[in-house]
Amino acid sequence: MRLFVITGTCGAGKSTMRDSLPDLLDPERYACVDSDEVGLNWWDYAGTDHEEKNAEDTLKGAAGMAAGRDLVFVTCMNPLTYFEKVSAPEGIEATYFIALCPPDDEIRKRLQARPAERLFTSDEVIRPHIEYNQWFRRNRGKFSLFIDNGTESVDETARRIADFILGLPLSGR
Repeated sequence: MRLFVITGTCGAGKSTMRDSLPDLLDPERYACVDSDEVGLNWWDYAGTDHEEKNAEDTLKGAAGMAAGRDLVFVTCMNPLTYFEKVSAPEGIEATYFIALCPPDDEIRKRLQARPAERLFTSDEVIRPHIEYNQWFRRNRGKFSLFIDNGTESVDETARRIADFILGLPLSGR
């Protein structure tokens, strides 16, 4: 199984890609799973001595949902966390990180447009997400694919991701 991690800060467009990619990727071969679908809550791990287990447990759950298909996993996971702290589930042969990183003002606009119950109601709440977005930009050369999707349409971004995934050789099958 190959693992394609679509990552970025809140508001980068990850869930939008999760909704768009199944139309471009064969569902018999690829499972598109958003970390929210796995059903684990980060707050159950927050403040414990095993916070980093959330990423590992969520990835393990997503891999189970993939049922042997290549996994397109949508998450805020930082690649450093993955490579340094997460034990990859059995069967993952290769991992590719795809970063979505629109301009900071676009992140701010997207987060402010969310419903109030999502709690993105102040600059104090939004600031860490902007800072995380800036981290992605500073580290753009470390990703298998880096997309500044501030001016691209949803369809253009999804097509770039699908073309990247489909352009890679199939592994071990």
